[in-house]
Amino acid sequence: MAPTTTTVADEAKVASIKTLTGAELNSVPSEYTYIKDPNDQADASDPEHSIPIIDFAQLTSSSPDLRSKAIQDIGRACEEWGFFQVINHGVPESLMKSMIEVCHKFFDLPEEEKKEFQSRKLLEPIKCGTSFNVAIDKVRLWRDFLKVIAHPEFHSLHKPADYSEVSLEFSKQTRQVATELLNGISESLGLEAEYIAKAMNWDRGLQILAANYYPACPQPDQAIGIPPHTDHGLVTLLIQNDMGGLEVQHNGKWVLVDCAPGAFVVNIGDQMQILTNDKYKSVWHRAVVNNRATRISIAVPHGPALDTAALPIPELLGGEAPKYIGMSYEEFMELQASPAAYMMPCLDHLRVKADN
Repeated sequence: MAPTTTTVADEAKVASIKTLTGAELNSVPSEYTYIKDPNDQADASDPEHSIPIIDFAQLTSSSPDLRSKAIQDIGRACEEWGFFQVINHGVPESLMKSMIEVCHKFFDLPEEEKKEFQSRKLLEPIKCGTSFNVAIDKVRLWRDFLKVIAHPEFHSLHKPADYSEVSLEFSKQTRQVATELLNGISESLGLEAEYIAKAMNWDRGLQILAANYYPACPQPDQAIGIPPHTDHGLVTLLIQNDMGGLEVQHNGKWVLVDCAPGAFVVNIGDQMQILTNDKYKSVWHRAVVNNRATRISIAVPHGPALDTAALPIPELLGGEAPKYIGMSYEEFMELQASPAAYMMPCLDHLRVKADN
């Protein structure tokens, strides 16, 4: 089924999922109906239910042995999972909760007050909306979103009143954790700690605070928060409220992420897969919904500078041919948001075609 196209006026008429669920709903409306393969359900009793845990305190330790262990753990997690959770990262749990709370307050604002932030521009500094991209969605998603660019230039909302202060501190501390993790990933590959940061112009790199609102759904098996996808950046850090819903594909199965309290869930993105020439893979993941309570997650993707193109790192090739061609990060993001790559692997568009 081809994506439908809509005008800006049409998009403005699409109700937010919060508005839709404000009325008594006993079933999922047809435009939101998403049928999952029954064989693709995550098994909560699976022994691989818990993704790897990285102790951030070891990564930043003055002990060479502890730091070396953390770097090895990161490398193993990136190669085997593409996902891991980070504990002892130093970001106060109270700050993480405050960030979730102010985002919840935003979603609770009257729809009229949120309209000024609706935009079709990919890199609008502040934008909110519903679904994924109403202009091309085949099936509407059971979520509303708020995306705010926090780096290289910090942007903020003027409402709710405490959003600016909380998001500034949260974005700074999250970026510090992401920087240390990026350095650890670089070292896990046998490179200098700042190799990837320098190559990707990390000092001008993009950081987005992307909040997702998934209200309770009367038929959670008939709807989806976000379908299977990969992230476009280098590394993404995620927090959520007490409701789980993130599922990760691992060894051909879906695994429901059971996150430790106060931990960041971290995954590597498409740009990292390009840099490592497929050694570290950007893994498919999705957001499922539930019929009990609202789930709020805040994903914080960190990417290269917009004008920077990721290419396989020569030192990692070991005589192997590069598998990807270059494309600026901004162009890559535009591709991911286009009908041509709708919920499809964007990396396929950059993959070097094998000679016949």
